Amino acid sequence: MSAVRIGVVGAGNMGADHVNTVHRHVSGAVVTMVADLEVERAAGVTAAVPGARATGDPFALIGDREVDAVVIASHDATHADLTVAAVRAGKPVLCEKPLAPTAAECVRVVREERVAGRRLISLGFMRRFDPGYRELKDTIASGACGAPLLSHCVSRGVSSAPGATDELSITGSAVHEFDTVPWLLGSPVEEVSWHAARSTGTATGLRDPQLMLLRTADGALTTVEVFLNAGYGYDIRCEVVGERGTLALAHPARVVADSAGARSFGHPADWRPRFADAYRLELQAWVDAIVSGDPSELATAQDGLVASAVAEAVITSMKDGGRRVAVQVPEV
Repeated sequence: MSAVRIGVVGAGNMGADHVNTVHRHVSGAVVTMVADLEVERAAGVTAAVPGARATGDPFALIGDREVDAVVIASHDATHADLTVAAVRAGKPVLCEKPLAPTAAECVRVVREERVAGRRLISLGFMRRFDPGYRELKDTIASGACGAPLLSHCVSRGVSSAPGATDELSITGSAVHEFDTVPWLLGSPVEEVSWHAARSTGTATGLRDPQLMLLRTADGALTTVEVFLNAGYGYDIRCEVVGERGTLALAHPARVVADSAGARSFGHPADWRPRFADAYRLELQAWVDAIVSGDPSELATAQDGLVASAVAEAVITSMKDGGRRVAVQVPEV
């Protein structure tokens, strides 16, 4: 089979990074088209990829005869409609998280794929391909530290994106943990609650940082910290406490004082250096599955629906004083 011809929707940081990764690091694939509402931005991305074309119409890209498969890396609000369009065109689609901002929209997407009669949708929960997270999952499964009792997840960034809201902190950032935790522990999230620290004094208007408590079906508890305006760098941490020991992605044996304005401790400014391997491995696995026709290890549309249902339960808790809320995954 000739190289899979990929069209990328969205030419912001995420989309541009996907184009670069496919072009330079993924075998068996070539980027042929990039779409962005700001066509000049799409043209700037395609300039580095010989033969690739730019367009301002994402639906034209999906229907183009020189596009075999689609990567969606546009604004979250566009994900559902674009994914449905790709499914109706019969094209494999890798949609960045979230599948959609609401569970109801996710249901619509999942139903569309079922009507198509075959799996076409993969979801970009790339932590499933991060070498550190995979090693952590394998070690948990081995029973080396006994059954998990607690886990602690931390997600911190330098500054929030323009227009960020408390809800977007959950649907756009914490949603990674809503997929990662049940994937790591092998147990779905059943109950959640939301909490906030005092104001950090930022001008964003966000309640930031946020803390979420998840209870999985196995009885384990997980804390999820999301701090979009931590200032000092992009910092991802995960620790699992088992019956006989603990496992962590990083476990320094000294005090490290990270602070805004001082990034000499190795924290990057954004997600790209930390998860470069994960995105590369994810994209390669997606392309390999398209070529072979075999099922891939990427998250499914149903996984996206479940993560969005957890996010909605957290938002309900946030709006109702932090009470415990049961997760309700809609029937499809």
